[in-house]
Amino acid sequence: MILSFTEGFLLGLGAAVPLGPINILIMNEAVKKYKNGVMIGLGAMSSDILYLFLIIFGLMAFFNQPYILNSLSLFGGAFLIYLAYAIFKNRDTKIGAQKEKLKESSCVKLYAKGFLLTAINPYTIGFWLSVSGYIAGKELNPYITLLGMLSAILLWITLMPYLVHRTKHKISHSVSHWISIASALILFGFGTVMIGKLVP
Repeated sequence: MILSFTEGFLLGLGAAVPLGPINILIMNEAVKKYKNGVMIGLGAMSSDILYLFLIIFGLMAFFNQPYILNSLSLFGGAFLIYLAYAIFKNRDTKIGAQKEKLKESSCVKLYAKGFLLTAINPYTIGFWLSVSGYIAGKELNPYITLLGMLSAILLWITLMPYLVHRTKHKISHSVSHWISIASALILFGFGTVMIGKLVP
């Protein structure tokens, strides 16, 4: 039981910690407001939970089809490029922006953005398919393992944006400007790679 939870926790960290589109978005939003970063993370986590339920009920194989994965790559890539453009366009917004500007992004929109970006990412499907095979191969308790994974993801999406938000006063406007440009370029890179893989 402890082994299942520990392995699940480590798998969860493996899914949550690497620098990917979701973590870039969480960091960008957490600089503005801690809650914004958490909402993006909760949306992404909800998408992961959805895929976990699909695995449990044996429906995940439906998504593991070339035409579905290609469609997700197209939409996911286009969505990432759009997000990259939005971040680049707002690169000169000051960290200490007025509160009314911060209210532009509602919690529901942020949650939906995190959920959608994770749901339409074909790499997410590949990861959870790999995890299901790993759990079955090691004969771990699936429910305890999944609990460990979700615990790690929840810890990451609450702790990481908190640390980013708490250190935002150390980020100058010039540094913030270049962080936004770098974030936009990274997201644009992820998006073009996803779409580029569709080209034979």
